[in-house]
Amino acid sequence: MTHHIGLLRTAPLQGETTSSLICRIANRYGQEAKVFRSCWHWRNYQPGHDGGGARADAEVLLNTAGRQLLAGLCGVKEDVLARALPSWEQEDAKLPAGEDGVPAAAWRIGGAVTGPVVFGCRLCTARRTGTVVRVVRYAPRWERACVRHGRWLLDADANQPLEHLDLRGLPEVVAAQRRWASVARRAVRAGAEPERVFALAQAVVARWWEQAYGWERETVWPRRLHQVAGGDAGGDLERWRIVGRDAVVFPEVVAVAEALLDPAMAQLVWVDSGAGRPRALPADGMFCRRLGERLGRGWLGPLAATDHGGPLLAWMGSVIRLRRVAGGPPGYDNDPWWLRQEHQSSTMAGQLRVLGKEKKAPGSGTMWRAAVPAEQRRLITSAIDSAEEQLLQLRGIQTGPTAEVARRLLHGLGHSAGLIENAWKRTAVAAVNGGVPLEEVARWVDMPVEVLSQMLTAGRQENGG
Repeated sequence: MTHHIGLLRTAPLQGETTSSLICRIANRYGQEAKVFRSCWHWRNYQPGHDGGGARADAEVLLNTAGRQLLAGLCGVKEDVLARALPSWEQEDAKLPAGEDGVPAAAWRIGGAVTGPVVFGCRLCTARRTGTVVRVVRYAPRWERACVRHGRWLLDADANQPLEHLDLRGLPEVVAAQRRWASVARRAVRAGAEPERVFALAQAVVARWWEQAYGWERETVWPRRLHQVAGGDAGGDLERWRIVGRDAVVFPEVVAVAEALLDPAMAQLVWVDSGAGRPRALPADGMFCRRLGERLGRGWLGPLAATDHGGPLLAWMGSVIRLRRVAGGPPGYDNDPWWLRQEHQSSTMAGQLRVLGKEKKAPGSGTMWRAAVPAEQRRLITSAIDSAEEQLLQLRGIQTGPTAEVARRLLHGLGHSAGLIENAWKRTAVAAVNGGVPLEEVARWVDMPVEVLSQMLTAGRQENGG
């Protein structure tokens, strides 16, 4: 197409992805985005979802000539674009700097460039630009409620059609968004990074969310979930529990973050631990009881206190260790805000992938690969491969006294069984921690929920978790 420098001005929105801005410029020129993008020489292909379709969180990185071209097409100075677009000056190995003035571009995944990517509020966009179009921007997970329009803005990295959830019937979620700013300031005053405080609080509450299936006294979350689902989530409950989780639990996440930053609450942990005379944390400890009360759930305390292996008790342990070694440098083992990988809350995209695989092939045993992190996959695959190799070797035993063959066979099978059992345990723990309901995992392995829960708890304790 012919380049009309500054013919139509299209201002960037704060935090917008470069890809989103390019799509909006194309819209202003009456062009399809695919045609408009032919202005640049592309070094790779646009990323898509496994099942097909372009990813909404796809990001674009440009070389110097490419940035100059974009600035001309949108009629905005480069320094303005640099301030508004987080990915503007990001480098990419596919884009050599000195390229004879050829405008080049490379595709990336937004979350790998700057951070979490979210759909923007179309009503806010219309207010700013005069047009109702889709905007994709970078935003931390604690800035997802549009206070002005009562919308919860959803992650853009998941393969699902919704851009937002309606919060107009849930004023407490909007109020929590307003309250977060003061919680973040308190975190800074306490010498903690707000994002780490939020991540820990979200991990604590997300874990409760998975356990809440069996909490008969929990009535607030089901009401909110039905509300964000448009009145009734029953028709597709599993999907709505994934899509609606972050919005539904947000007030509790902010409240937990507030509680964990409260020195008076930390003091209760210290008292529960026996202070100068160490003892095991009691099931009816004052800290968990008070935490439940702050959340409007007086019954929650004992449940939280006995959830061994979870992020809340890990935080309590860090608080206690920090008090006992007062004056020493904080390490990861006594850093209250250090969140173990296995405790990190699963994302909507990850959970939807698992759900999709399970619906396509129920009980096939393949969905663990979507729930288990790469390093766990390598460990499990290696263990299974090793077990298979042992069995192949055993099949080759043709000579020797019968007793010796049997001994070697039993020893080999025992070793293989141990490897597979360890792989199974790691898979089950990772699946549960990755957002798969305990009931689902129990069904896959054909085991009562209570027995599986005890085994997983014992496994975590064996591994120091």
